[in-house]
Amino acid sequence: MIYFTVITAFPDFFRDFLSTSVVGRGIKNGLFEVKIVDLHFFGRGAYRQIDDYAFGSGGMVLRAQPLKDALEAARPKGEKTFVVYPTPQGALLTQEIVESLFHQGDVTIVCGHYEGIDERFVEEEVDLEVTVGDCVLTGGEIPAMAIIDAVSRLIPGVVGKSEAVAEDSFYRGMLDHPHYTRPASWNGQDVPEVLLSGNAAEIDRWRRDRAVARTLSRRPDLLSRSSLLGYMHGGFYLAVECCGIEKFDAGQVREWAKLCEGYGAARLFLIAKDRENREAIEDLRDFDKVKWMPSLSRTVDWIVKKEKKKESRVLLVKVSDDVRNGARHWLELKRFILERRGSALFYFPGGNGCEEEEAKEEKNVDCCSVSMIPLQGGKLSPFGKLSAVLDRFLGSK
Repeated sequence: MIYFTVITAFPDFFRDFLSTSVVGRGIKNGLFEVKIVDLHFFGRGAYRQIDDYAFGSGGMVLRAQPLKDALEAARPKGEKTFVVYPTPQGALLTQEIVESLFHQGDVTIVCGHYEGIDERFVEEEVDLEVTVGDCVLTGGEIPAMAIIDAVSRLIPGVVGKSEAVAEDSFYRGMLDHPHYTRPASWNGQDVPEVLLSGNAAEIDRWRRDRAVARTLSRRPDLLSRSSLLGYMHGGFYLAVECCGIEKFDAGQVREWAKLCEGYGAARLFLIAKDRENREAIEDLRDFDKVKWMPSLSRTVDWIVKKEKKKESRVLLVKVSDDVRNGARHWLELKRFILERRGSALFYFPGGNGCEEEEAKEEKNVDCCSVSMIPLQGGKLSPFGKLSAVLDRFLGSK
């Protein structure tokens, strides 16, 4: 159960909001609770004063003590509540913040008004300051409604279908796809034929393609928070070159394999030329996504055949510690992968001076290189590089 408490000088703001639509049904069904605390009950003097003039000139500011008294009255003794203060000076409200608030269990929202609230109360009691955008509103009541609405959607049962929440804009890190309803033709504009086909797989593919296109054109910054899984037209592969390794460590490869399976990578290739290493890799048959290959070229060929597409594209990405001409930032590379609409093979060359083998040049292979030094002050281990690549490209927000 999630408990919301709203401290406000204008409780009437929330009357219709808490009894309407998804929020109203969720409260009626007992899925979460919202308590409205009238700040005027804790005012001082005959007129229940809750504000006063700002020191140093300016408008009216909500006083600290009435806010403190309202907060203490709202929460049970000895229990902690997570206090949120909507303010233009706060962090931008994002889906990540919404999900964090969902896990707090007990959230109190303090609605400011006029010029704001006494900073001493903020410093002493507020856990998070947020803003709904780069704009100034009359008070914190509208942002409070936005927070309650966004968090309540994550509560099981509040929204009719859980799939609807998973497909919301920002939930997966991408913008939403376009939506259409009847009639199929309106003002000379027709609904895309694929949506009328009845082919669920094609419709899903179209929707994800449109979500990618919208995100790339309108909010490319969101790519840093999104996973490529489900949006690529091909698989996400990794290849680790084992040449130069004096003694093959099967235990380490098992950790690599578990990591790849956990993130949903299509397959992990281990490129080994010598027989001893190949035999050791063959012992890892219990990991379906691990496969040994004698060369990088053979790896690319295997992916092309596996994809079974007429114009299969494999984007070969070299991950190394040196910065070379043509290297791409990981976020730019993420965009590039989505635009190319093919598979991606992240290649980790071997060490100890082992000569790098280049994939044979074919019209269906696109090559570029990228430098992966995500941490300052030193080079990452092979496991560290693998982890960084998987998290940045397949990690969910």
